[in-house]
Amino acid sequence: MKLKIFFENSQNKERITYKLKMLVRSAIFNTLSFEGLFHDAEISVTFVDNEQIRDLNCHFRNTDSATDVLSFPQYEPSEGFQPSADGKVHLGDIVLSLECARQQSLDFGHSFEREVAFLCVHSTLHLLGYDHLTEKDDDEMRKRQRKIMKIMGMTINNNKTQKPSEINSENV
Repeated sequence: MKLKIFFENSQNKERITYKLKMLVRSAIFNTLSFEGLFHDAEISVTFVDNEQIRDLNCHFRNTDSATDVLSFPQYEPSEGFQPSADGKVHLGDIVLSLECARQQSLDFGHSFEREVAFLCVHSTLHLLGYDHLTEKDDDEMRKRQRKIMKIMGMTINNNKTQKPSEINSENV
């Protein structure tokens, strides 16, 4: 699988380094591989601050608050992944508040990098059609997140386990 990620930085709170971009790429690639998506794929990732993600959250979800990450799939999950004419699966867009990721890393007692990776895994699972609206779905998504993070060598802090209601990640 070839993975093309279009990065856009629309914030100035956190420095965007090559290492951070490669971490995001690794999180997305490992999630797609874990889920068995072997088509060439494209995803866009936009880094924003809390004010920008709050505006998006308000506009698309009618929720007037900042959140950590939003996912915008570019296909209908019930239709499956159909490559376009160029042979690539255009999965969608991830919008990540690095300001929120920094604060959550401090709140949960782990590194900023670990938080960014987790949010990218979480958001990519949303792009693949997973959600956590029911307890069963939540359990399944959390199980997948733990396995992918373990593959990446980043474990989830069991003392302060994140729950979807705490991280405010949603699929739009």
